Formats: sequence, structure tokens, C-alpha cells
Amino acid sequence: MAKYTLKKQCGSARRGEFETVHGTVQMPAFMNVATAGAIKGAVSALDLKELKCQVQLCNTYHLHLRPGNENVKCLGGLHKFTRWDGVILTDSGGFQVFSLAKLRNIKEEGVTFASHIDGHKIFMGPEESMKIQSDLGSTIAMAFDECIENPAEYNYTKASCERTFRWLVRCKNELERLNSLPDTINHDQLLFGINQGSTYKDLRIDHMKQIAELDLPGYAIGGLAVGESTQTMYKIIETVEPFMPKDKPRYLMGVGTPANILESVKRGIDLFDCVMPSRNARHAHVFTWEGCRNMKNAKYTLDESPIDEKCGCPVCRNFSRAYIHHLFKSDEMLGMRLAVMHNLYFYNNLMERIRESLDSGVFEDFYKENIENLEKRI
Repeated sequence: MAKYTLKKQCGSARRGEFETVHGTVQMPAFMNVATAGAIKGAVSALDLKELKCQVQLCNTYHLHLRPGNENVKCLGGLHKFTRWDGVILTDSGGFQVFSLAKLRNIKEEGVTFASHIDGHKIFMGPEESMKIQSDLGSTIAMAFDECIENPAEYNYTKASCERTFRWLVRCKNELERLNSLPDTINHDQLLFGINQGSTYKDLRIDHMKQIAELDLPGYAIGGLAVGESTQTMYKIIETVEPFMPKDKPRYLMGVGTPANILESVKRGIDLFDCVMPSRNARHAHVFTWEGCRNMKNAKYTLDESPIDEKCGCPVCRNFSRAYIHHLFKSDEMLGMRLAVMHNLYFYNNLMERIRESLDSGVFEDFYKENIENLEKRI
């Protein structure tokens, strides 16, 4: 069960809805990253409701290592385990295999690599990734792909795209089989394919055309925000977007800053995820409608204003900049928690404001009013 409805379009920017077995996602949307089943910074699934979150993203690789996908299945799947009752997307583990594993051996069957925790050997291929994600019971499973660094050599990238396509076909076949088994947690688990091709426009287009023929419930652009310039990333989105199915969600993986998101919505993207709001918050960097603030700055010592006077999050409604500044200077964990809560709310509220501007037909005005401030450091 999955249905994407394109409700409105302003230029390339899209206002849509994506119906799934675990609820309907209003798009464009930001997914809050709960890598190991929790947002880093002591934020639980119950907190996410108040922070306007629609989708929780969890990671296949990390949950496979701890606590183990079989254990999560025994405990009723990720929804029951984390207490999040909305949509969950699980990343395939491909990115972590290529970013965390120091030693790895890529073959047609899959990848053999060493665990970043204790070094023990692990094998993961399309079938293994699908099995882990099926055990987790997520709403959306991402295809297992090879994520290569930019810049990458052309011939290697071409061969990698071809292998990623063959892996995608195997993912599709395996997930269909797993969804049909009687003890599967989510019989309606959806598979999203991933477009690769580094920064080569011809490879990106050919790969997108190829994976679109599989008629999957959604498609992602992967392999960006891994070393190339922001302008190069935008050019790749503009190159790929015309070849992405119009009636399916489009997900830009691992992106990004508030400005990156606004620019990418303008170019036709529906779905985003990034560790930035929580990671930056844990280092006292908070996003506001006036730009990014460092809450450790001495100028906030006696500042009784909220982090952002235009923000309605539970943190801005109750605490001052002075208090949050004090918490960070005192190494109190509450400082991190409050900053993470604010940043997640800010991102989710940004998406809500973008959706409202699309509904009202004023997206271009919203973009012009906010893009400069969203890029600013205060």
C-alpha cells in the first residue's frame, strides 16, 4: 500500500502527499535521524511528536550490530521497540559500509567488511540488507547500493552504477519474497531505489532511466554531499530531476543545511534527511530564522530572549538564551537535549512553512525572503 499524490507545483517545487501503511507524509518533508533507534541528544520518539516530526530514519548497519535485527524482530519491530507509531525509513547500510569500514572487499555477491565496533567480519549484500530491514519492520526500506566518494574515476563509477542496478533488482525480488512470508512484521514494506553516478551527468541520467523502469514506490538521489561543491550538487539534482518519475516521492539522501533544503525543494525534491540539526545542536549551534547561533558565545550570558523569537518550539516557549548558554558552559546534558529539540523543530517547521507557501502559490516569495538568512552565521 503506497500512493503519492502531487497536489500542486510551483516551478519544479512540488507539494505532495505520500500514503503508507503507517500514515500519510505531507511533502516536502524532513526525516529526523534516529540512527540506532534514538535521536542523539537524549530525544525520544515521544518527544518527536511535539517537534512536528513525520518520519523517523533508522540505520540498518547500526541496528544489525546492536542490538541485532533478530532481537528487534523478537521485540515486535522498530515501531514497538522505539515507540514511534509513524512512518519509519531504514537506510540500507550501504553508506556506513563504505564510510565506517576501514577494510572492505566488494564483489558481485556483496561486501565483506570489518565491524567498526570490534572488527569482526560481516558480509552484507542485497539479500542480507533486505532481510535485516524486513526484521526491523520499517515502512520504507532503502536498496543496498555502493556509495562512492567524489571525485571518482569515470570507468569505476560506470561499473559501480551497473552493479548497483543489478543489486537493486536483487533487492526488489528479495523484498517481494520476504513480504509474502507469514512471520514478516510489515507485509507492505516499500522499496526505494537509489540513483548513483558521482558527478557525471551522463551516468546519472542513464542510471536514473534504468532504475525508473523497475516502477518502485520511490526514488532517491544518493552519493551527494560527500565532497563535491554545493553548486555541483545542485547541478546534479537539476540533471537527474527530469528523469525521475513524477508520480513517486524523490528523496535527496544526507542533505543538508536549511538553505540546501530550500534550494533542493526549488529543484523538485520531496524528502530529506541529515544528522546536521542534531549534531550541530550538540555543539551549541542552533538554527534560527535570522541565521545560525553559537550558544556558547559570551554575548548570551545575560540574554533573556528565547533562542529564536519567531519559533514556537517547547524550548523557545520556556527557556532563555542565557540559561541554554549556562548549560553548555557547565557541560550539562540538558543543554544538548534542549538545543537538539529546538533544531529538529526548526527543520520540521521550515518544511511546514515551505508546504504552506506551496499551498498558497507563494513559494518563490518565501524562497527570496528566507534564503539569505538561512545561510547566515550570526
